[in-house]
Amino acid sequence: MTPQNTVPPLWLKLPYTLFLAVLVPVYWIDYGPTNFLYFCDVALFLALISLWSGSMLWASAAAIGILLPQAIWMADFLGSAIGLPVTGMTAYMFNSDLPLFTRFLSLFHFWLPLLLLYLVWQYGYDRRAIWLWWPLASALLVLCYLIAPPPPAPADNPGLPVNINYVYGLSDAAPQDWLPPLVYFLLLMAAMPTLIFWPTHWLLKRIMPPAR
Repeated sequence: MTPQNTVPPLWLKLPYTLFLAVLVPVYWIDYGPTNFLYFCDVALFLALISLWSGSMLWASAAAIGILLPQAIWMADFLGSAIGLPVTGMTAYMFNSDLPLFTRFLSLFHFWLPLLLLYLVWQYGYDRRAIWLWWPLASALLVLCYLIAPPPPAPADNPGLPVNINYVYGLSDAAPQDWLPPLVYFLLLMAAMPTLIFWPTHWLLKRIMPPAR
């Protein structure tokens, strides 16, 4: 199997770029700059690089990092919409204390993984991507552990990013308390590549055409 095309079209590049031009200042004001440390937000920028450079290395790396977590996000969002949340991770999407337009922009969590799948299907999956995403994600996790506050968000600033990339536990309501914080973090550092990054890389390598 070979990629069906070689260069992403302008009709895809321009709306995507316009979306980011709106999202970045809105997120910066409503959430603050640390919000861009989330894997999903980093994936937005990696996809932008791929769209304009034509190199699928960046989109492939983003796909490794977010396809599985965002699939869970999508399931939880749909479940929460009908009162049956799966994990509760999308509760903020229904929090009226947060600006409606900002929450609307956050719907990119739903369509971005679909866009990444489209890109690696149309233009090929770059097998080197695991060696880009794994070190990048590890660095992001360390940075989040060092500078991001633990949950919960303060009542006077409900949009403040806390527990970024789950470095303090799987809940944004409170830190996990079943392990010492550093032990949990080290386990997270090991679990991410073992349970998410490498399995996703293995699957994409087998079902997607190789990038040129």
